Amino acid sequence: MGANFQLAPMAELTHRALRQIIHDFGGCSEYFAEMISAAALVADSPFEKWYRDNEPCPERLVFQLVGSDAALLARAAAILDRQECLGIDVNMCCGAPLIRKSGAGAAWMASIDGAGRLAAQLRPAVKSRLSVKLLLGFNEDFEFLAAFCRRLEAEGVEMITLHPRTVMEKFKRLARWKYVGALKKELKIPVAGNGDILSAEQLVSRAREPIDGSVCDAVMVGRAAVRQPWIFARAREIESAAAGMPAAAPVTPNMEETGLRFLELLAAHQPPEFYLSRARRFFGLYCDNLKWGNYLKTKLNRETTLAGIEQVWRQYFKENPD
Repeated sequence: MGANFQLAPMAELTHRALRQIIHDFGGCSEYFAEMISAAALVADSPFEKWYRDNEPCPERLVFQLVGSDAALLARAAAILDRQECLGIDVNMCCGAPLIRKSGAGAAWMASIDGAGRLAAQLRPAVKSRLSVKLLLGFNEDFEFLAAFCRRLEAEGVEMITLHPRTVMEKFKRLARWKYVGALKKELKIPVAGNGDILSAEQLVSRAREPIDGSVCDAVMVGRAAVRQPWIFARAREIESAAAGMPAAAPVTPNMEETGLRFLELLAAHQPPEFYLSRARRFFGLYCDNLKWGNYLKTKLNRETTLAGIEQVWRQYFKENPD
């Protein structure tokens, strides 16, 4: 069995349509859904049924929750845990100002005791795997990070995913993967790493090569899996070749058809209110593969219907068959 490759949770991106596209190419080990508001889920808001969609592979699906109220997070976790899924993940990494100022996301990293009490409240509500995705913290302080994660482990968290940047950095600096290896040494539970994976070769390398003397337990991919929904399939090809196994037929994506397939799945598995935001987010990254990609993004963003987006997309390939 190969390395544990994971699709990162990304708002407006890791919904059913993208997960299905990736699955059709061969899939990954774990699919993290886009973050779900605990308060909205408990209130049974109108759009929650789409956020709770666990297809196309429920046994590999991890629901991610975001919120500032421990009691609401525990109630929401229990609701999601009644569905088939691999686990429930708590978002302690979103540094978006509105999320953080509300006390959710990365705001949990301000207090070891506060995060520990949250984990203790969540643990009895979740029968599946309980995990947390987090950052280095508000500062680059490994002693604090290690103590923070040891407390989560003591309260029953079963996996940590580290995106090794500080809360305020966003993407201003490269992810410091040395901290993934260092954290692995501090904990008994699995540690996954996330950040700056751009290719299938990098994905395999991160999964295989020791960092600070340790090999992480899983590697998570975010935006690169939107640009290249076949990245996990390519990584498996590299793994097989390295192991001397018979080569499968190489993945040969059809760029035009993959875009059209995404639009088809978007219409089938998302509400109309989500069509434009999800399409613009997907094509905003996927078009990076194409000649004149920025110009194409601009044209796609001007459209106000999926039919209009499809027409612009088809016309691009008609004019640029190469």
